[in-house]
Amino acid sequence: MSEEEYEVEAIGVEVSSQPIELYKVLKIANAVGGGGEAKFVISEGYVAVNGELEQRKRRKMYDGDVIEFNSEYYVVLCDKPVDETPEVIEPKPAKKTEKKSKPANKKSAGKAKKKDQNSGPADQATGRKPISF
Repeated sequence: MSEEEYEVEAIGVEVSSQPIELYKVLKIANAVGGGGEAKFVISEGYVAVNGELEQRKRRKMYDGDVIEFNSEYYVVLCDKPVDETPEVIEPKPAKKTEKKSKPANKKSAGKAKKKDQNSGPADQATGRKPISF
């Protein structure tokens, strides 16, 4: 099978680093309204990269790669060297939370006093009020 070469006019999309994910290139080129739309059109099979259908949203794109979408051609332009260092995501340190101890009887004592003031006398040993039916 022989590869055919053909010439097309392509819109240059300048990016600040390479590799860059395919969906981001479509966003930068303003070919789509946003990242969600870019991911959708890629996954639905509306995008070709270097002449082949591409459905990977995060496909790595490099300087010179050609994207075809919506009858337009885009070429990735980047003058920076390829940066293949993997992204290292540092685990966040666990937050130390100190439980503040509250005086156990302070709130309950205040509530008991209010109840005693608002209603009849309570049994001092149990703190309960007699109920009559």
